[in-house]
Amino acid sequence: MRPGRSLIVAALLAAAAAPPASFAGARQSGGGAPPRRLTAIAALRQYPAYFHLQNVLVHGEFAGDEPAIVLRGGDHEVTVILNDARTRSGLVEVRGQLFDLGRMDPADPRLGAYQHKPRAEDWPRPGEELVLNVTSVSEGQYAATPSIRALALQPWRFVGQKVTVAGEFRGRNLFGDLPSAPGRSRYDFVLRSADAAIWVTDLRPRGRGFDLSVDARVDTGRWLEVTGTVSEDRGLVAVAGTALAATTAPEAETHEEEPPAPPPPPEPGEVVFSSPTEGETDVPVAGTVRVQFSRGVDPASLPDRIRVTYVGSAEPPPPFTYTYDAAARAVEIRFANPLQSFRTIRVEMLEGIRTFDGAPVQPWNLTFSVGG
Repeated sequence: MRPGRSLIVAALLAAAAAPPASFAGARQSGGGAPPRRLTAIAALRQYPAYFHLQNVLVHGEFAGDEPAIVLRGGDHEVTVILNDARTRSGLVEVRGQLFDLGRMDPADPRLGAYQHKPRAEDWPRPGEELVLNVTSVSEGQYAATPSIRALALQPWRFVGQKVTVAGEFRGRNLFGDLPSAPGRSRYDFVLRSADAAIWVTDLRPRGRGFDLSVDARVDTGRWLEVTGTVSEDRGLVAVAGTALAATTAPEAETHEEEPPAPPPPPEPGEVVFSSPTEGETDVPVAGTVRVQFSRGVDPASLPDRIRVTYVGSAEPPPPFTYTYDAAARAVEIRFANPLQSFRTIRVEMLEGIRTFDGAPVQPWNLTFSVGG
């Protein structure tokens, strides 16, 4: 092939690979995850594994009285932990983190504010009990016009209606924007706008100047305007499309940055072992007491929070000193004088002892009997 013809062919190939003019400037980064997931309570209940520990934003109305308050959206509701937030009347916009109790440990400190936490022996299975850990509550607005955001947050207001919405083409959920697929046709695809997403079904994503593949990331990021009828099934919001066209992305909107999910509070400490053991008898009068904790403690929190007494006696407590072994996470108590024979001793770790990172240590006591 002559050099001049090579240049012409290369130019034609480059032109064919370029996006159509109607998409100019519309392509966005397809891989970035949204800072939070805008969804409806129905979806939270249908797909708890997907939303577990995710930052979510939902619309609904509070119902019930403390401590049994729920957030209700459409025909579905979820229990809430309000923390420092306050309820409002009417529609509210709630941000929080979803807890699926069955996927958490009963001792998880993040559940410390949940007043209806089941007993460990009655702990629910995954998906059985969901709680929304609220971080903020603000006034909500009922959507007057359809948009992807409105359909995602308030689907019950639009089901059965014919709408026109615009969004970024995301293929067949290639970026995990939604928890599942409706499976209605081979061309089902996701449209996303800002931090909300819906499905479009029954319509192949092609039109004048474009033919997009639902399985190719290279085609994502382009903006489409879709007309169709809204439905909601198994927590998935979809538009059964009848028409679509290329469009351009709207001017970038500024959204409040979603704060990261708060880290779990430090795990509380507790006594896990002692020598002597609880109820032990015939303990030597010159013996020592060793108490081991589940986590390292702050030595500065120990003074005046260790108490030793003779049970059932008004006698002064036996004088003692103690040392803390950080490597073993243990306190060793040594008595200044031999303990009185045939007496019962109580050792107490009082409220106020804290772990090295500030978590409380559960108060504890030990009773044992001294030999002859």
